[in-house]
Amino acid sequence: MIRKAGPFRLFMGILVVILAASIVITSTMGAIGVSLQDAYAVLTHHLFGMPLPEALAAGGPVEKVVWSLRFPRIILGVVAGAGLALAGVVMQTSVQNTLAEPYILGISSGASCGATCAIMLGAGAVNIVGLSSVPLFSFIGSTIATIGVLLLASTGGHMTSSKLVLSGMILNALFTALSNFIITIAANAEGMMDLKFWTMGSLARASWGNVGVSVVVVLLVSVFFLTQFRSLNVLLMGDEAATTLGLNTNLCRWAYLTISALMVGTLVSSVGTIGFVGLIIPHIARSFVGSDHRRLVPTALVLGAIFILWADACART
Repeated sequence: MIRKAGPFRLFMGILVVILAASIVITSTMGAIGVSLQDAYAVLTHHLFGMPLPEALAAGGPVEKVVWSLRFPRIILGVVAGAGLALAGVVMQTSVQNTLAEPYILGISSGASCGATCAIMLGAGAVNIVGLSSVPLFSFIGSTIATIGVLLLASTGGHMTSSKLVLSGMILNALFTALSNFIITIAANAEGMMDLKFWTMGSLARASWGNVGVSVVVVLLVSVFFLTQFRSLNVLLMGDEAATTLGLNTNLCRWAYLTISALMVGTLVSSVGTIGFVGLIIPHIARSFVGSDHRRLVPTALVLGAIFILWADACART
């Protein structure tokens, strides 16, 4: 287990190199074969202004496949993996339960229910400020789920980890049942096809037009939680110890879970419901760097990005 600053920096450097290599390698994978050299040339041309080789014409098929089709999908995969892994870390610490994650706590189900309402009831065709209303409904669903979980867990005047987990399970079942009910009563064959995207989880619809919001949200939330490692470490000590040290545990849980839920809602609106990542990646990260959130948060971010990248690459190959 890595606990010292020097080895941790080396470890993070290795992870970042693996992530960068994964981005280049996975950009070659898919139905249309692209050589590693061509993919590298296209990416460095767009990212760093390097000239394209003569064999690769600007605007040619290889450039379009790598830059316009695959790279937005890769960026969305990196962002989704990092965001879901971060949400898992924060939720497991806030709830003080190693099985907590966005899906188990009902947040992903709430976001999916919002997307289901928008798609099956026809609201998805409405544009708000130039954007599809599906992400907005998904965002609202995750927010309602989070508030519901926190309110249920606060009954009796004191929020505990057991109450949070049980409340999440209740809300998860409720939103799943509501989604199934909407699907049953809505006569929308076209919506059923779109809904498969949300229920199965996919990066297939990634484009330069829809990755920007997810990138900005995950970046801001990541920066926020990178600065909160002290409070997260104190939460690990338990409610009594945290209160003794002057930490308002209820306020921290409300804030951390709400911010995480908003991020998850944004991601679900782009990639659908993806479980497992928020559950397993934090445990893998802890096996490398321990439970100190100063090291755990950045490690989980990079590991989650690598995991989703390769999972998607295997799925589309």
